[in-house]
Amino acid sequence: QVQLVESGGGLVQAGGSLRLSCAASGINFKINHMRWYRQIPGKQRELVAEIITGGNTNYADSVRGRFAISADNANNTVYLEMNSLKPEDTAVYYCNGLITTGVAGLITDSYWGQGTQVTVSS
Repeated sequence: QVQLVESGGGLVQAGGSLRLSCAASGINFKINHMRWYRQIPGKQRELVAEIITGGNTNYADSVRGRFAISADNANNTVYLEMNSLKPEDTAVYYCNGLITTGVAGLITDSYWGQGTQVTVSS
């Protein structure tokens, strides 16, 4: 089993920055890709950024140029650097990983963190 634990959310003024972290822990696992989503109450969860094997990254149009996703593979941690924050970035941010576990019988599954609140005041 793999656990994803997010940290780094909080309250920030518009124009400010935050860095979110998502640490994966477990035994015998391999991360295929990691994504950050966000969700506002009453709305669907929105894909914000992803990083896939090899380091390729993709971003939602709404955050491209302001947010940056990166990975520390040695420590199984993914970061989301958020700059020039806007009030509309306010949401609960979730990390999601497509992770393969096991040694002999490999299983690939999607794992979610518990979410971290980001609030941007105007």
